[in-house]
Amino acid sequence: MRELFGTDGMRGEAGRFPLDATTVRTVGYSLATHLKERLQRTPLLVVGRDTRESGDWLERALVEGATGGGADCKSGGVITTPGVAFLARTLPRDAGVVISASHNPYQDNGVKIFAPSGRKLDDGTERLIEADIFARVAVPLNEYGDAAGKAEQHAATLQLRYIDFLAEEIGQGLSLKNLKLVLDCANGAASNLAPLLFERLGASVLAINNQPDGRNINRDCGSLHIQHLRRAVIDSSADLGVAFDGDADRSLFVDNQGLFVDGDTTLWLLANYLQSRNKLNHGLVIATVMSNFGLEIALGARGLRLLRTDVGDKNVLDELLRSGASLGGEQSGHIIFPDVSLAGDGMITTLNVLRAVKEDASSLHQLTEGFERYPQILLNVRVREKRPFAEVESISNCVREIELKLADHGRLLLRYSGTEPLARVMIEGESQTEIEQYASRLAAVIREELGT
Repeated sequence: MRELFGTDGMRGEAGRFPLDATTVRTVGYSLATHLKERLQRTPLLVVGRDTRESGDWLERALVEGATGGGADCKSGGVITTPGVAFLARTLPRDAGVVISASHNPYQDNGVKIFAPSGRKLDDGTERLIEADIFARVAVPLNEYGDAAGKAEQHAATLQLRYIDFLAEEIGQGLSLKNLKLVLDCANGAASNLAPLLFERLGASVLAINNQPDGRNINRDCGSLHIQHLRRAVIDSSADLGVAFDGDADRSLFVDNQGLFVDGDTTLWLLANYLQSRNKLNHGLVIATVMSNFGLEIALGARGLRLLRTDVGDKNVLDELLRSGASLGGEQSGHIIFPDVSLAGDGMITTLNVLRAVKEDASSLHQLTEGFERYPQILLNVRVREKRPFAEVESISNCVREIELKLADHGRLLLRYSGTEPLARVMIEGESQTEIEQYASRLAAVIREELGT
C-alpha cells in the first residue's frame, strides 16, 4: 500500500487527493473510530489550522468526519501547531489534529496528528487510517449538523489558554521591558498570537507580515525569507528580530547588527546558557546530520557533545527521549525542549533565547560569539537507481579518500533524497576551494556509475 503520511503528517495540494474534502473527512472518521475502538469510549479531539484559504473547509471536513465517527471535537481556530499539541496534552484530549502545511506555499495544506503526549501519531494508527482511505470507507454525515461551527465556539478561550501557558509558565519571571523586537509572523498562525504574547511580557513589538489574507502565508516572508526581517531590524534599531514559519513550530533570528542566527547558532547559545546553569543534561546536544560542522567544533571546545540523527524533528525527539538530553533541534530553527514540550515551538524557543539575553545582560550578537560556521557545499546528482554507495567500489573509495583528507577538520555526508532520484553530496571543511574540488570529484564518480 502507498504511504500517505510522511515524517511530518500528510501533505499535498489543497483540493487534490489526499488533501481533498472527501479524503480529509475520511481521515477524521477513521481516526475517531480507531480511537473509539481502542479506548472503548467517546474519543476527544482538538483541532486547529493556520491561515491558508483552504484551512477552513478542510478543518470543517475533518470535524464532520470525526463527529460522524463518534468523536467530541473542540477547535482552537487559527492557532499554531505547537498550540494544538499543548491543548491535546492539557485539556486533555485523546488526539490533536492540525490543518497546516507549515512553511509550504498557500496552495498546499496538510494534516498532522498528535498524541496527547505531544508526539506525532504512531505509525500503526496512521497505517489504519491509510487503509480506510484506500478502502473508501463510507462516512455518515447528515445527522451531525454544523459540527465544525460547534467545535469552534470556544476557540478564543483555547487560544488564550495557550498564551497563558507561554507567558506564565515558560515566561515566568521574564520581563522584556526596554527590549524592542521585530516579529515576522509569516502571515501565518502566529500573526495574532506572537505580538500578544511578547507585548504581554513587556516588549516593544513591531509586527510585520501579520495580515494574513489566505494566500500570503510564507510569501516572501517568515523564516524562509530573512532579508525582510533583517531590513526591519536595522531600520527600526531593534534589539533583535524573530521569524516564524506558517505554523510557528520554528523560529529563526536576526541580531541587532542584522546578522542571521539560524538553528545551529541558536542551539549553540542555548547550550551555553543551559550548561552555565547546570541544566544541559549529560552535556549533550542533539542535532541532525545537516547541522554545520562548526557547531560540533564549538561545542567540543566547551567540553560539550553533539549527537547527530537522521533529518527530521521526529528523529531528534526520539534521540532526546532515548538519551535523556534536554536540548535538540534542526538547522531550520525547529528546537525541542523535551522537559517542557515534545513538540517544537517557535515561541518557546524565542522565550528561551530572550531569557538568555536578559539574564546574561548580553545582546544576541554577543551570545552567538564563539560559533564559526564552516564552509559548506551541497551538490545534487540525478541517478537512475539508488544502489547502496558501499556496494559501488569507485564511490566508496572516493568517499574514503576524501574523508582521510578532511580528517578532523571537516565532514562528508552522502545520502539519497527520500523523495527524488537524487544523490546528495554535502561536504564541510576549512577551505571553500578544497571542499568544492572534493564535491565535484565525488559527484563526477557518482554520475559515471549511477547517473542518468
